[in-house]
Amino acid sequence: MPVIVTSEDIKSLVQNLAEVTAWSDLADVFDRAGGAPHPDWQLPILACQAAGGKATDAIPAAAAVACLQISIMLADDLLDEDPRGEHMRRGPGEAANLALAFQSAAFRLIDEAPIESDQKAAAVSVLARAALATAFGQHFDNQSLPGEENYWAVVSAKSTPFYGTCYALGAILANASQEAVDGFHDFGVLIGEIIQIEDDLEDAFSKPANPDWYRQGNNLLIIYGLEAEYEQREEFLALLPEVVASKEAALLRAQELLIKSGAVSYAAYHLVQRYQNAWSLLETLALPAPAPIVKILNDYGKTLSELLALGGVDINLSTLRTDSVSLFPTEGETS
Repeated sequence: MPVIVTSEDIKSLVQNLAEVTAWSDLADVFDRAGGAPHPDWQLPILACQAAGGKATDAIPAAAAVACLQISIMLADDLLDEDPRGEHMRRGPGEAANLALAFQSAAFRLIDEAPIESDQKAAAVSVLARAALATAFGQHFDNQSLPGEENYWAVVSAKSTPFYGTCYALGAILANASQEAVDGFHDFGVLIGEIIQIEDDLEDAFSKPANPDWYRQGNNLLIIYGLEAEYEQREEFLALLPEVVASKEAALLRAQELLIKSGAVSYAAYHLVQRYQNAWSLLETLALPAPAPIVKILNDYGKTLSELLALGGVDINLSTLRTDSVSLFPTEGETS
């Protein structure tokens, strides 16, 4: 994904907020969170360009997304009791307060942005919906409810609102129509689902055992292994306690059974469905400058095809597109 606006441009806008300047802990957390490139922070910028705006128009949206993401990560680490979380360094109360501060900073950045009042209202509305939906998703996820139906409910509430907001904010700051903003939001939801399934594939086959093996309702492939009818299901169920006990041989066999059971093929089915839907949605949007968004999908297609190949599924996602080749060029072509 090309970097159109640097992370330093985004960080500068956040660090210039009066509260961030005065609050050293807030500035420290943001500085460490922004130390590495964050592709997600670029999404509003790429969406803005695709909708006909300039990259610099969307810097406030990118900064708001950065703050929203940090607030989500702080809360998520608290709820998951992640030993790497900020709460381990500062205590749970202070970490929770920092999460609230970053969420509020996202709204401040939009409020201070040099945009029209109707754009501010639309951007604030999108941010508020995402913040509340994600909080509900965190609550739902924390209950660790089993089954695929609950899995998709958590994905819908927790994983996709953030990405829908990233793309919608970019369209809003490009002053796109409401129809286009809604389309960008829906595109972001599909991207969020693709990312979730991609994470599930990586987590299911990582070594040593990823925490998904301990919280089995969080991973589509593991849920399939638990619930689907296949010959080695009882063996898979019997292996789980040994996987949780960090026995490498059990993990390797359980991962082998995920392939044999059809779990990887099932994940591929969901990926293909969303990937094709994303291309179809882009076609209906008729974007004035689609190249930045096209590259996002092309890049996901390559990465996901490689992941699926590791699981024994040979699908070239880059070929599963609409017929509008002139509108959606492959890498190396021009739009």
